[in-house]
Amino acid sequence: MRSISSITIKCLAFLLGLSLFFGITPVFAADNELNLCMVSTQTKWLNPLQAEEREFQSLTALIYEGLYTLDDDYKPQKNLVERCDIDGNRWLITLRTDVYFHDGTPLTAYDVEATINEILRLAAENQGQYAQLKYIIKSVSVNSSNSLLITVNRPYYGTYYALTFPILPASQIQVQNPVGTGPYKVDSFVAGNHLHLSANPYWREKEPAIRYISVSFKEKNNQLLEEYEFNRVDAAITRSASAGQYQTGVTNLNIPYRTNQLEVLLMNNRKGPTSDERVRTAIRYALDVDAIANHCYAGTAIRTDTPLPYGTWMYSMNDSYYEYNPDKAKALLAEAGWEDLDGDGFLDKYEDNEKVTLHLRLLVYEEQSNAVRIPAANMIKTMLERVGIKVTVSSISFGEAQEKLKVSNFSLCLAAYQMDVVPDPGFLLMSSNTGNFGLYKSSNMDNLFKKLRTTMDPAEYQNLLWQIQDQFGQDCPFICLYYRAGALLTRKVFTNARDIREPEILRGIEDIVN
Repeated sequence: MRSISSITIKCLAFLLGLSLFFGITPVFAADNELNLCMVSTQTKWLNPLQAEEREFQSLTALIYEGLYTLDDDYKPQKNLVERCDIDGNRWLITLRTDVYFHDGTPLTAYDVEATINEILRLAAENQGQYAQLKYIIKSVSVNSSNSLLITVNRPYYGTYYALTFPILPASQIQVQNPVGTGPYKVDSFVAGNHLHLSANPYWREKEPAIRYISVSFKEKNNQLLEEYEFNRVDAAITRSASAGQYQTGVTNLNIPYRTNQLEVLLMNNRKGPTSDERVRTAIRYALDVDAIANHCYAGTAIRTDTPLPYGTWMYSMNDSYYEYNPDKAKALLAEAGWEDLDGDGFLDKYEDNEKVTLHLRLLVYEEQSNAVRIPAANMIKTMLERVGIKVTVSSISFGEAQEKLKVSNFSLCLAAYQMDVVPDPGFLLMSSNTGNFGLYKSSNMDNLFKKLRTTMDPAEYQNLLWQIQDQFGQDCPFICLYYRAGALLTRKVFTNARDIREPEILRGIEDIVN
């Protein structure tokens, strides 16, 4: 079913094992520096509460830490938290006592309180990287120097995920470059030029083998790839499809990482031909998504059939919904009353005694730095026309797309969602919710999300996510295509993590110890 599944993030452990066989340099005590390169043109300061660039967050994730962290199975684990006592909507959190900021001051509950209040302040102004916290946390108060009480809006397992936001010192909440508690501290930062990090002398764990990380910033991907090509850096992080030219081999690892960008084909559920579930389902059967990903994205896409990322504990696979089967597509279209009445290869039907052709307009907007959607839209057009659906591709600006999506003025739209860290796609699927541009409505789906958002039991949470995905498969409100992927190109093995994901692309670098 998924011909590109071999590039999923779960292959990292296998790749790292192969690296020793191929002779790629592993990190060891005498080799304690990593030179890295990435594109950065917008980030002016390090404060992670108002992040500008997604890739840059892989660096701030080394500097700052959250109360909880996510493991290789994408499950929450305590990080700065010693214990958490939950009583209904009240979370009493006790902090670890061995955590210090880079300037030597201990982490206190006042720091956590100040960070949460700043996030909520920004969220009230529709700003900040962690604005979704306003839907989860109602209030916060300090209980003692190392404990605080967080009052949440409802009992909800997703709260653990929301508590992964970075903690800053209370005295530096709005400082451009605050200190953190992470494994690396900042030695020097010049926006658009470089960032130099070194091992945190107050780090509570063992000293990492890589003590120094030097990052150079480039304006364009071709400049970044040139730095890597001519061996001026050890590693490079990029979302450019051009990274596909560097294959894993004797001197190089090309490790894909999953971004939070979910690419979808939206369909209007309320008006036009796509208001018929049979037509929407036929469109899904007509698309060879693997072929689109392989041809247009050159390995920079990780296939998913549902809004949840493939290969994680919350993903539910049911291939019967998502197989590529043009014959099934044609049968469903015929069942919906569409047939080629004039022999021109496109399907028609009579409505109010007038012949109409099954003609859909496919809207597409492009990313300036990664122009791949228009070729993908043209492949979709070709595939749909093979089953008799006439398609016109219209390239529009991002602003134009936003306006049309807001008022649901479209038939098909190739678009992308930036998914939240909390595994809860309700904003896409609940009636009248913010991301439900296709006007999908299902009382069953709404009830599933109501249950999901009132459970604290991880097994029940997982089961509800599986039911949500099953309902999604039945109703076909839109088509999930793939999560966009980036590439970590490296000549050094510097992590044991097997789930390389945005924004923690360098996660685990501190775990390789002397």
